[in-house]
Amino acid sequence: MGDDHVRMIDHQLRTTKDRLAGPAARVITYRIGAGRLTLLSFCAGVGGGVAAGFGLRWQAVVLWLLGRVLDGLDGAVAREGGRQSDLGGYLDMMADTISYAAVPIGIATAQANIGTWSWCAVLLATFYANTMSWTFLAAIAEKRGVGAGATGERTTIHMPAGLVEGAETIVLFVLMLSFPDQATWWFAAMAGLVGITVIQRIVWAIRNLR
Repeated sequence: MGDDHVRMIDHQLRTTKDRLAGPAARVITYRIGAGRLTLLSFCAGVGGGVAAGFGLRWQAVVLWLLGRVLDGLDGAVAREGGRQSDLGGYLDMMADTISYAAVPIGIATAQANIGTWSWCAVLLATFYANTMSWTFLAAIAEKRGVGAGATGERTTIHMPAGLVEGAETIVLFVLMLSFPDQATWWFAAMAGLVGITVIQRIVWAIRNLR
């Protein structure tokens, strides 16, 4: 199952991220475990959404970015300490998924108008479809023996590439949190980009899965 997607920025940044996270991971590996970092990342990410809900835009931005930094460290700490596990990868993915939902919900809560809530719902629907678009492909990759372990990826499971991935989401969420008065436009724009990502993967699947 060759992956001939256009390789997006996440794949280009992963090596750089690992290189930067390495020294910090070596310092904290025996002071705080990867599981605790995942929990802290989750709390910061959801906290960003809660802060946004109370209209605390800059606190929300700081919490969101803190959560992403911690999310980048937990895997590095697990690898450094030789404690990588499928459970850790699963919990990390669940924490990310919930955090990604909390932020737009928080922003929509603060804006409190039907238009923003409607586009928030559309955005979350595209997140739902996007999750399905890549997790099932990841499962098929494992079934065919070309998953993360076989290809040397440092993630727990194979991550099919797309237009909007983790790095793009971080940037878009920072913009949303910084300028919440334009939330309707941000939600609509991101929903469109995520929708394109879903279509990319569907087209790829039609061409490659036989």
